[in-house]
Amino acid sequence: MLKTATMGRRHLEPLSLSFLTRRLLGVPRSPLPVPGRSCAQGSRNQAWHPLWKGPLSVPGGTRQSPIDIKCRDSIYDIKLRPLRVAYDPAACLCIRNTGYLVQVDFAGTAEGSGISGGPLENHYQLKQFHFHWGSADEWGSEHTVDSRAYPAELHLVHWNSGKYPSYEAAVLGEKGLAVIGVFLKLGASHRELQRLVEVLPEIKHKDTGTALGPFDPAGLLPPCPDYWTYPGSLTTPPLTESVTWIIQKQPIEVAAEQDPGGPESNIRPTSPALAQDRHLESISALFNTLAQMHFV
Repeated sequence: MLKTATMGRRHLEPLSLSFLTRRLLGVPRSPLPVPGRSCAQGSRNQAWHPLWKGPLSVPGGTRQSPIDIKCRDSIYDIKLRPLRVAYDPAACLCIRNTGYLVQVDFAGTAEGSGISGGPLENHYQLKQFHFHWGSADEWGSEHTVDSRAYPAELHLVHWNSGKYPSYEAAVLGEKGLAVIGVFLKLGASHRELQRLVEVLPEIKHKDTGTALGPFDPAGLLPPCPDYWTYPGSLTTPPLTESVTWIIQKQPIEVAAEQDPGGPESNIRPTSPALAQDRHLESISALFNTLAQMHFV
């Protein structure tokens, strides 16, 4: 068994308050946790969004997401293929404030815009992408890696257009959805993300949106193709266990002023008990290349 990379295991440095949050909402985020402290589950649970205070927040199965990814427990699967990504920038419709997420929607007619390969049996069409964040910059990702969180997490949501007639049907069906998760960490300014940041003032209020024009979300993916994958669920109601998760090992860097988050968390807590028996597979570009070579 090959041991997987431990990307994201090191402790995250303390982050500054979000300039963008203060500019748009006039409300600072919560003070940061004590530097050097691990992202304990108790800290993350202190500021849940009201969405998670109702009956819909109760898990309905044993494959709920998100989970804490344990690098040492992930299994390198030689059968996993590289993920193929091909998006149509012209299919981008708008960016909107749902009251819970900053979300970018894509046209349902762009059949060739999506992903295939990797752990997927069919082509999955891009539906939308959105961001999750915490009330403090130090913890905002839904998934964690070895119990450590990132400041935010991007989700690109795709549906199995080869098996289901619509996104709505795919949400309820087996292997209906595929979600790419990308961690965000503090660092250099991100050029593609800046386009979204610049229009955020236009969607300051709930249920507002604005046209975005051509946009290629492939520009938000990290250069390293390595990923973890596991079968899980949506992290928002209806929490259906129809998702093949593809979590990129390498985070992307964003500047503090590019943080898309607000003052209130919109992350769902991890489910450690449900993750203990989860089959977590991994792909490494290096190992995958070596596995396909013949040595004599």
